[in-house]
Amino acid sequence: MPTSAPSVCVVIAAFNEASVIAGVVAGVVQAGWRVVVVDDGSADGTGALARAAGAMVVVHPINLGQGAALQTGFDWAMAQDADIVVTFDADGQHRVADIARLVDALQASGADYALGSRFLGDTIALPAARRLLLAAATAFTRITTGLAVTDTHNGLRAMTRRGVSRLRLRQNRMAHASEILHQIAKSGLAWIETPITIEYSAYSLAKGQRMGDAFTILVDLFAHRMHR
Repeated sequence: MPTSAPSVCVVIAAFNEASVIAGVVAGVVQAGWRVVVVDDGSADGTGALARAAGAMVVVHPINLGQGAALQTGFDWAMAQDADIVVTFDADGQHRVADIARLVDALQASGADYALGSRFLGDTIALPAARRLLLAAATAFTRITTGLAVTDTHNGLRAMTRRGVSRLRLRQNRMAHASEILHQIAKSGLAWIETPITIEYSAYSLAKGQRMGDAFTILVDLFAHRMHR
């Protein structure tokens, strides 16, 4: 069971996750963590189910994208004086036990960011095509940010309050995951990677990225850089 200090807030961005959100939230709450779900314009009762399972819920009236939902969650956590913010996916592919692993690693290292790495840890039922896509994305991130990460587009991460304050997400859609790493590199703050496990299901794979999504992400990031 987590200790009362530091104050930890788990942020979950969710859009139309009614079939899984209650179980995801309940697992995190039962482990003793405070949870805020940002219901990003869902039309299927996601927010109500998350609230019934024990989460605080912040609602976007319309769908703004995962990046915008995470930023809303960051702002909420900071307003609630959280010392550490953890991002956790809504689709059930993350393990609750890894939250404590990330928080402990963050505190032990003195870093401001603990980034979950499925390739230092484990993956279950990861298709070969998805592995190739992730490897390409990781190589691109290493080249463009200078961060020697082993994983990218991994939604499980922990950050100190100071670390969160250096992030301001402007990429509302899936490109936010790369944007976070770019902003971490720019911050100059210390970061570490921590082994975690991701368990893929037909549901999470159906909601995940495809090759076309990867191209869209690159276009979004390039356009953002051109207009900075």
